[in-house]
Amino acid sequence: MAGIFEGQVAIVTGAGSATGIGFAIARQLLRDDARVVITATSERIHERGKELDATGSRVLSFVADLTDERQVEEFVYVARTRAGRIDILVNNAGMAKGGKQPASGDLEKLTFAEWQEQLAMTLNTAFLMTRAVLPVMKEQKYGRIVNVSSVTGPIVSNAGSGAYGAAKGALDGMMRAVAVACGGAGITINAVAPGWIATGSSLPEEREAGKYTRDFPGFARGVIHHRPGCGCGWRQYFAGNEEGLSGRQAGAAEKAKERFLTPRKQQ
Repeated sequence: MAGIFEGQVAIVTGAGSATGIGFAIARQLLRDDARVVITATSERIHERGKELDATGSRVLSFVADLTDERQVEEFVYVARTRAGRIDILVNNAGMAKGGKQPASGDLEKLTFAEWQEQLAMTLNTAFLMTRAVLPVMKEQKYGRIVNVSSVTGPIVSNAGSGAYGAAKGALDGMMRAVAVACGGAGITINAVAPGWIATGSSLPEEREAGKYTRDFPGFARGVIHHRPGCGCGWRQYFAGNEEGLSGRQAGAAEKAKERFLTPRKQQ
């Protein structure tokens, strides 16, 4: 029986960490028969690619700095050329690079360069990738974009997360603007907003705080089950939505499916 993403090509950014949300999403998309393109800023992305598909026939891996406009354009061009199309974009890159989180201190102690670095990683990457794939999706008259947002910024915050929260709040604003502008072209854009998710980039204080948060930390593998607007049969008119996830909800696939999933028309 064919998977729900059969025949579709999905790009997942920020998939270099073996314990991260991006890699978990890529793995599930592959299991659902998508052809997957993954990217990260270091050579470890090729290790993730081999873990997903040792043959290299269904997974393409690329090293790219998605804060660099030219590298984004080159990556999307090569990805489309080699895969043939781009149906799904998951904007997951952000927050940390190589396990380190810039601009995670008190606001009055941040340098402007640190502030800019966090916004570049978390907001600019999504802007540049979304801008690059939209012409492709418009030409296909079909596309699904999912931003990995956060409860931090759009809904709540905590000390030391000013730059990160600002970036995620802006990410949601961009999402809604694109939803309004591109809905008529067969393109939807939505977001998931994880709470405490235990990944390799979690700071010690974040792991500790997660112990005292409702439902406790979730895990990266659960986030993929909350994929509003993703490329299979998510409702074609549903766009500009953000689905918040607590630790327990991050593993509850049925909640999202009941809300968003309907049979997809063949393109």
